[in-house]
Amino acid sequence: MSILKKIEDFREEEERLKWEGTFADYLDLLKEKPWIAQTAHSRVYHMIKDAGVEEENGRKKYAFFSEQLYGVEESIEKLVEEYFHSAAKRLDVRKRILLLMGPVSGGKSTLVTMLKRGLEQYSKTERGAVYAIKGCPMHEDPLHLIPNHLRQDFYEEYGVKIEGNLSPLNMMRLEEEYGGRIEDVLVERIFFSEDKRTGIGTFSPSDPKSQDIADLTGSIDFSTIAEYGSESDPRAYRFDGELNKANRGMMEFQEMLKCDEKFLWHLLSLTQEGNFKAGRFALISADELIVAHTNESEYRSFISNKKNEALHSRIIVMKIPYNLKVSEEEKIYKKMIAESDLSHVHIAPHALKVAAIFTILTRLQEPKKQGVDLLKKMRLYDGESVEGYNSQDLEELKQEYPDEGMSGIDPRYVINRISSAIVRKQLTSINALDVLRSIKEGLNQHASISKEDRERYLDFISIARKEYDTIAKKEVQKAFVYSYDESAKTLMDNYLDNVEAYCNKNKLRDPLTGEEMTPDEKLMRSIEEQIGISENAKKAFREEILIRISAYARKGKRFDYNSHERLREAIQKKLFADLKDIVKITTSTKTPDESQLKKINEVIARLIDEHGYNSVSANELLRYVGSLLNR
Repeated sequence: MSILKKIEDFREEEERLKWEGTFADYLDLLKEKPWIAQTAHSRVYHMIKDAGVEEENGRKKYAFFSEQLYGVEESIEKLVEEYFHSAAKRLDVRKRILLLMGPVSGGKSTLVTMLKRGLEQYSKTERGAVYAIKGCPMHEDPLHLIPNHLRQDFYEEYGVKIEGNLSPLNMMRLEEEYGGRIEDVLVERIFFSEDKRTGIGTFSPSDPKSQDIADLTGSIDFSTIAEYGSESDPRAYRFDGELNKANRGMMEFQEMLKCDEKFLWHLLSLTQEGNFKAGRFALISADELIVAHTNESEYRSFISNKKNEALHSRIIVMKIPYNLKVSEEEKIYKKMIAESDLSHVHIAPHALKVAAIFTILTRLQEPKKQGVDLLKKMRLYDGESVEGYNSQDLEELKQEYPDEGMSGIDPRYVINRISSAIVRKQLTSINALDVLRSIKEGLNQHASISKEDRERYLDFISIARKEYDTIAKKEVQKAFVYSYDESAKTLMDNYLDNVEAYCNKNKLRDPLTGEEMTPDEKLMRSIEEQIGISENAKKAFREEILIRISAYARKGKRFDYNSHERLREAIQKKLFADLKDIVKITTSTKTPDESQLKKINEVIARLIDEHGYNSVSANELLRYVGSLLNR
């Protein structure tokens, strides 16, 4: 379908969604679809919920955020449940400004942008439909037309609570245009749009000496005073401030804590009472979610000023720390690269993972728990199994430092260093060593890094390099194994036959001679030692394997190579250990013979076809692993 056809379809869809009728028609619609009268906070909550919610390990994961924000699921769950859900239920938390606090490039702006774009789309759905008094610059809720003395009767009939009063402009229009007949007032469906300033507003502070409070609350149109005769005539007022235009939706208050005090005074009554003062009018009602974002140092400075106590009590702070999972950090880099002009560059497998290992280490606090170092902590955080530790240990580690993730290296720095390496060296392919080298070079140019932090970060680069050495050796060794999975399966079946005979105190029968044999202790130990199973622990480990096989059999499942994580690791290491000498000789020979050359070409082909390398990065990997094995 051409782009012009899509534009035409979009235009037709917008026309189809339009609705206009009298207030009486709107009430009929309200009886049929009571959700159209929901508050701004409720609409945001249902928008997030309707996108889908999954439960994983007792935690909720919201699909609405999953494609843009990575590794901050716990913060998002807290935000949605403690703020949006409670606010949707009309609890007191909705009378608070939502302040997102976190380090630079941590996802605060992305989260706010997602809410704004989400509301624009949601207002075009049936569940997110919004209706307003036609011709009102503030898109006012039609239910404000119901007089206060009839609102209890309305609640009993419709089950909908009404909050807020009719604005001065619509009060005048009701009398002059409709002769006081509420039922005849025209109502229309509106669609949120930040560009058209409908239901979504954005306020960014500038120089306090030049910025006018009218940017927030609107202003008098002096050209119309002669026509209407008074500054207190609502027709002589432009209801075009951000607070006016964001009514029914949300307003983003950028750098709120840097604002001049007079701009924040209006937020006091807006948050607590749901109204604000503008011009020479009565208080104007507004129903909107106010979101601001800041960093920790600005917030600390703000709360230390006693003048800000009143506003501080009307703020709910939600921390948005850095992601602390290596696998999620890798996704962040992939997303940022895909959005950049670097997408044509080949980035070798594990290059981004190694960069992520370094970055996450800079964000983690040294664990207090005995026996846990930063690497183990990093692996536990990423959902890897670490021998001797379980989910309870993970929760204990998370409780040690409530502010963990509020400092460290940000994702933009890593992407900038990758860009620098590519541009400076005119590379079309980049590997893990190139990335680490560029990160290291950039530390001296990073103005905000102290000398102590720089020393720590250099250590983390060394740790990330060692992790890459292990990954690289495994990658090459795996590629050297012809029909790797078949070899692994054969070795595992042999091991399991011996374990079964050992545990049941039986003998094995030689498939060729038919002779009875005792279980091959040497074979079993050669595999078990790969994962540190001691002589004393071997019996328990073998029995556990047998129990797992029985459990699978009862469920009608087949126990295979991937059924036991630690056994799979042991099999892999055993295969790799047997191959090490072959790999060493083949990769380090400067003048390989025909058979070695054939083997090298087969390995390069496998690295390209099955592991995601290109010819440049595959050759670089082989040379590097050869140098490692010869040390």
